[in-house]
Amino acid sequence: MVIINFQLSIILCTFANKNNMSYQIHETAIADEGCIIGDGTTVWHFSHIMSECIIGQNCNIGQNVVISPHVILGNNVKVQNNVSVYTGIICEDDVFLGPSAVFTNVINPRSAVCRKDQYKKTYIRKGATVGANATIICGHDIGKYAFIGAGSVVTKPVPDYALVIGNPARQIGWMSEYGHRLYFDSQGKAVCPESQQVYLLKNNQVSKQEE
Repeated sequence: MVIINFQLSIILCTFANKNNMSYQIHETAIADEGCIIGDGTTVWHFSHIMSECIIGQNCNIGQNVVISPHVILGNNVKVQNNVSVYTGIICEDDVFLGPSAVFTNVINPRSAVCRKDQYKKTYIRKGATVGANATIICGHDIGKYAFIGAGSVVTKPVPDYALVIGNPARQIGWMSEYGHRLYFDSQGKAVCPESQQVYLLKNNQVSKQEE
Protein backbone atom coordinates (compact mmCIF):
# COMPACT_ATOMS: atom_id res chain seq x y z
CA MET A 1 0.00 0.00 0.00
CA VAL A 2 1.52 3.32 -1.08
CA ILE A 3 0.87 6.44 0.98
CA ILE A 4 1.28 9.96 -0.42
CA ASN A 5 2.72 12.67 1.81
CA PHE A 6 0.98 15.79 0.52
CA GLN A 7 3.10 18.12 2.65
CA LEU A 8 6.04 17.78 0.29
CA SER A 9 6.60 19.61 -3.00
CA ILE A 10 3.71 19.69 -5.44
CA ILE A 11 6.19 18.80 -8.18
CA LEU A 12 7.65 15.71 -6.47
CA CYS A 13 5.57 13.62 -4.10
CA THR A 14 7.29 11.30 -1.63
CA PHE A 15 5.92 7.82 -1.16
CA ALA A 16 6.56 5.40 1.66
CA ASN A 17 6.05 1.67 1.76
CA LYS A 18 5.54 -0.69 4.67
CA ASN A 19 9.31 -0.85 5.27
CA ASN A 20 9.52 2.93 5.75
CA MET A 21 11.47 3.24 2.52
CA SER A 22 10.70 6.32 0.46
CA TYR A 23 11.05 7.48 -3.11
CA GLN A 24 10.03 10.50 -5.17
CA ILE A 25 7.69 10.51 -8.13
CA HIS A 26 6.67 13.40 -10.34
CA GLU A 27 2.99 14.27 -10.25
CA THR A 28 2.58 13.32 -13.93
CA ALA A 29 4.10 9.85 -13.47
CA ILE A 30 2.14 6.71 -12.60
CA ALA A 31 3.17 3.93 -10.21
CA ASP A 32 0.76 1.01 -10.36
CA GLU A 33 -0.23 -0.86 -7.24
CA GLY A 34 1.96 -3.88 -6.70
CA CYS A 35 5.23 -2.37 -7.92
CA ILE A 36 8.20 -2.13 -5.56
CA ILE A 37 10.35 1.00 -5.58
CA GLY A 38 13.40 1.35 -3.36
CA ASP A 39 14.51 4.09 -1.02
CA GLY A 40 16.00 7.18 -2.66
CA THR A 41 14.70 6.45 -6.16
CA THR A 42 13.29 9.28 -8.30
CA VAL A 43 10.73 8.87 -11.08
CA TRP A 44 10.34 11.80 -13.47
CA HIS A 45 7.69 13.25 -15.81
CA PHE A 46 5.18 11.06 -17.67
CA SER A 47 6.78 7.75 -16.71
CA HIS A 48 4.82 4.58 -15.96
CA ILE A 49 5.97 2.08 -13.36
CA MET A 50 3.84 -1.03 -13.86
CA SER A 51 2.72 -3.62 -11.33
CA GLU A 52 4.99 -6.49 -10.27
CA CYS A 53 8.20 -4.77 -11.31
CA ILE A 54 11.02 -4.18 -8.84
CA ILE A 55 13.17 -1.04 -8.81
CA GLY A 56 16.07 -0.87 -6.38
CA GLN A 57 17.40 1.91 -4.22
CA ASN A 58 18.77 5.25 -5.46
CA CYS A 59 17.66 4.74 -9.04
CA ASN A 60 16.85 7.57 -11.43
CA ILE A 61 14.00 6.96 -13.87
CA GLY A 62 13.89 9.71 -16.51
CA GLN A 63 11.01 11.23 -18.45
CA ASN A 64 8.64 9.14 -20.57
CA VAL A 65 9.99 5.81 -19.32
CA VAL A 66 8.00 2.58 -19.05
CA ILE A 67 9.06 -0.15 -16.62
CA SER A 68 6.99 -3.23 -17.47
CA PRO A 69 5.74 -6.01 -15.18
CA HIS A 70 8.39 -8.40 -13.78
CA VAL A 71 11.28 -6.16 -14.82
CA ILE A 72 13.99 -6.01 -12.15
CA LEU A 73 16.31 -3.02 -11.76
CA GLY A 74 19.09 -3.19 -9.19
CA ASN A 75 20.39 -0.34 -7.05
CA ASN A 76 21.68 2.90 -8.56
CA VAL A 77 20.34 2.14 -12.03
CA LYS A 78 19.91 5.19 -14.28
CA VAL A 79 17.27 5.01 -17.01
CA GLN A 80 17.39 8.06 -19.27
CA ASN A 81 14.47 9.61 -21.16
CA ASN A 82 12.26 7.69 -23.59
CA VAL A 83 13.29 4.14 -22.66
CA SER A 84 10.80 1.26 -22.46
CA VAL A 85 12.14 -1.57 -20.32
CA TYR A 86 10.03 -4.58 -21.25
CA THR A 87 9.17 -7.75 -19.37
CA GLY A 88 12.17 -10.08 -19.45
CA ILE A 89 14.80 -7.40 -18.79
CA ILE A 90 16.89 -7.69 -15.61
CA CYS A 91 19.45 -5.00 -14.78
CA GLU A 92 21.96 -5.46 -12.00
CA ASP A 93 23.35 -2.62 -9.87
CA ASP A 94 24.87 0.53 -11.42
CA VAL A 95 23.55 -0.04 -14.94
CA PHE A 96 23.17 3.00 -17.22
CA LEU A 97 20.50 2.94 -19.96
CA GLY A 98 21.00 5.87 -22.33
CA PRO A 99 18.31 8.06 -23.90
CA SER A 100 15.94 6.25 -26.28
CA ALA A 101 17.71 2.90 -25.87
CA VAL A 102 15.53 0.07 -27.22
CA PHE A 103 14.90 -3.38 -25.78
CA THR A 104 12.96 -6.27 -27.28
CA ASN A 105 11.58 -9.41 -25.66
CA VAL A 106 10.25 -11.45 -28.60
CA ILE A 107 12.46 -12.64 -31.48
CA ASN A 108 9.72 -12.87 -34.12
CA PRO A 109 6.83 -10.56 -33.14
CA ARG A 110 3.59 -10.58 -35.12
CA SER A 111 0.65 -8.38 -34.24
CA ALA A 112 -1.85 -11.21 -34.89
CA VAL A 113 0.11 -13.85 -32.94
CA CYS A 114 0.20 -13.75 -29.15
CA ARG A 115 3.66 -14.65 -27.87
CA LYS A 116 3.46 -13.48 -24.27
CA ASP A 117 4.56 -16.95 -23.18
CA GLN A 118 7.70 -16.66 -25.33
CA TYR A 119 9.35 -13.60 -23.77
CA LYS A 120 13.11 -14.02 -23.64
CA LYS A 121 15.19 -12.79 -20.71
CA THR A 122 18.04 -10.36 -21.19
CA TYR A 123 20.48 -9.67 -18.35
CA ILE A 124 22.35 -6.37 -18.16
CA ARG A 125 25.15 -7.08 -15.71
CA LYS A 126 26.57 -4.81 -13.03
CA GLY A 127 27.95 -1.46 -14.17
CA ALA A 128 27.18 -1.89 -17.87
CA THR A 129 26.36 1.09 -20.09
CA VAL A 130 23.88 0.99 -22.96
CA GLY A 131 24.41 4.08 -25.11
CA ALA A 132 21.81 6.43 -26.56
CA ASN A 133 19.60 4.91 -29.27
CA ALA A 134 21.25 1.49 -28.95
CA THR A 135 19.07 -1.57 -29.59
CA ILE A 136 19.43 -4.78 -27.61
CA ILE A 137 17.93 -7.84 -29.32
CA CYS A 138 16.42 -10.03 -26.63
CA GLY A 139 18.19 -13.07 -25.22
CA HIS A 140 21.69 -11.61 -25.54
CA ASP A 141 23.22 -10.77 -22.17
CA ILE A 142 25.40 -7.70 -21.62
CA GLY A 143 28.45 -8.42 -19.44
CA LYS A 144 29.48 -6.45 -16.38
CA TYR A 145 30.97 -3.03 -17.13
CA ALA A 146 30.48 -3.59 -20.85
CA PHE A 147 29.97 -0.45 -22.93
CA ILE A 148 27.47 -0.41 -25.81
CA GLY A 149 28.18 2.54 -28.11
CA ALA A 150 25.42 4.94 -29.14
CA GLY A 151 23.23 3.61 -31.95
CA SER A 152 24.64 0.08 -31.80
CA VAL A 153 22.47 -2.97 -32.49
CA VAL A 154 23.43 -5.87 -30.22
CA THR A 155 22.72 -9.26 -31.81
CA LYS A 156 24.92 -11.52 -29.66
CA PRO A 157 26.17 -11.68 -26.05
CA VAL A 158 28.66 -9.02 -24.96
CA PRO A 159 31.58 -10.03 -22.69
CA ASP A 160 32.50 -8.32 -19.43
CA TYR A 161 34.32 -4.98 -19.98
CA ALA A 162 33.84 -5.17 -23.77
CA LEU A 163 33.41 -2.06 -25.92
CA VAL A 164 31.07 -2.69 -28.86
CA ILE A 165 29.81 -0.38 -31.60
CA GLY A 166 27.95 -0.52 -34.89
CA ASN A 167 25.14 -2.40 -36.62
CA PRO A 168 25.45 -5.24 -35.99
CA ALA A 169 27.55 -4.42 -32.94
CA ARG A 170 31.14 -5.63 -33.03
CA GLN A 171 33.75 -5.49 -30.33
CA ILE A 172 36.53 -2.95 -30.88
CA GLY A 173 38.19 -2.96 -27.45
CA TRP A 174 37.81 -3.00 -23.70
CA MET A 175 36.62 -0.47 -21.12
CA SER A 176 37.48 0.13 -17.46
CA GLU A 177 34.91 0.32 -14.70
CA TYR A 178 35.28 4.12 -14.88
CA GLY A 179 34.39 4.11 -18.58
CA HIS A 180 37.83 4.61 -20.14
CA ARG A 181 39.29 2.70 -23.09
CA LEU A 182 41.89 0.16 -21.95
CA TYR A 183 45.13 -0.34 -23.85
CA PHE A 184 46.97 -3.53 -22.92
CA ASP A 185 50.75 -3.90 -23.03
CA SER A 186 52.68 -6.97 -24.15
CA GLN A 187 52.18 -8.47 -20.69
CA GLY A 188 48.42 -8.19 -20.96
CA LYS A 189 48.14 -5.34 -18.44
CA ALA A 190 46.31 -2.02 -18.73
CA VAL A 191 45.77 0.84 -16.29
CA CYS A 192 42.62 3.00 -16.10
CA PRO A 193 43.79 6.62 -16.41
CA GLU A 194 41.22 7.85 -13.89
CA SER A 195 41.08 5.21 -11.17
CA GLN A 196 44.59 3.75 -11.66
CA GLN A 197 43.03 0.32 -11.39
CA VAL A 198 44.99 -2.42 -13.17
CA TYR A 199 43.27 -4.80 -15.59
CA LEU A 200 44.48 -8.11 -16.96
CA LEU A 201 43.75 -9.58 -20.38
CA LYS A 202 44.03 -13.34 -20.63
CA ASN A 203 42.39 -15.76 -23.07
CA ASN A 204 40.42 -12.85 -24.51
CA GLN A 205 38.84 -12.11 -21.15
CA VAL A 206 39.40 -9.05 -18.97
CA SER A 207 39.48 -9.00 -15.20
CA LYS A 208 40.45 -6.39 -12.62
CA GLN A 209 43.64 -7.13 -10.74
CA GLU A 210 43.03 -7.71 -7.08
CA GLU A 211 44.80 -5.20 -4.83
